[in-house]
Amino acid sequence: MRNILIVAGGVVAVAAIAAGAYFGTRPATTGTAPVAAVATPDSSALAAVQPGDHVLGDPKAPITVIEYASLTCSHCAQFHTQVLPEIKKKWIDTGKVKLVYRDFPLDQVAAKAAQIAECAGNDRYFGVLDIIFRGQPQWLASADPLTELAKPLRIAGMGENEIKACLANEAMSNAVINDYKAGEQMGVNSTPTLFINGQLYRGSRSVEDLDGVFGKLAK
Repeated sequence: MRNILIVAGGVVAVAAIAAGAYFGTRPATTGTAPVAAVATPDSSALAAVQPGDHVLGDPKAPITVIEYASLTCSHCAQFHTQVLPEIKKKWIDTGKVKLVYRDFPLDQVAAKAAQIAECAGNDRYFGVLDIIFRGQPQWLASADPLTELAKPLRIAGMGENEIKACLANEAMSNAVINDYKAGEQMGVNSTPTLFINGQLYRGSRSVEDLDGVFGKLAK
């Protein structure tokens, strides 16, 4: 497979360049103004579900968990592969909790991987996230991480041409950048960061920790 960052025919991947400039030059915990990104709501409004958010579970569930994560973050991968499946069975599938996933990429590779996930669409989004996080130790260790990542994504119906087109899609790039900027407004500076009904929880959380928090809120 040719490097998926190369756009055939000499067409410049404007979105990929914009995201690369933004995430490739900023410090790990700070950001600069996004390229061609739309304005984000104020921080209080961001504690609620926003148009364009990816929501796992019943949108009417009384407990809202907003997760900010980076696809190159090992602690985020641990949460998604070991903690979230149990939380999903106990709380999300029972209609008590909904999970809102937002991107907070800590580097350029994470930003582009997040852009690829955005292109999966709502129906495939969380399935693609699962593939990305479960395969993180393999694709992230590769000399060409995004080309390596493209291999397991074939299972989700995302071929090389679709991924190339995705990385050239400015709207998808801006969606990731705007998630990041929204996270900054809410005080996020590391991943994973959770907001549970508006309350900030930094760092990885165990199933037992979250059971305790949800149990109190469900009373």
